[in-house]
Amino acid sequence: MSDVIDNQKDSRFELAVDGAMAVAEYRIAGDTIYFTHTETPWALQGRGIASALMRGALTSARARGLKIVPRCSFVADYIAKHPEFQS
Repeated sequence: MSDVIDNQKDSRFELAVDGAMAVAEYRIAGDTIYFTHTETPWALQGRGIASALMRGALTSARARGLKIVPRCSFVADYIAKHPEFQS
């Protein structure tokens, strides 16, 4: 599995696995990052890929000092299950 990449040009975090791409789309306003949509191709589902994507994306956002606002149910559920990303 490769590393999570912040594709700032397309405003999304990406995780490429086995020729497919999982993405977490966002928008930044001021010091806040809004996660608006996540998508994992069928071929990657059930393998923890989306969780790895979110762990990388949230870690990156925190390292940049951004406040995190989930506008996507997957991101909200992930944060609820991982207290280290709650604030």
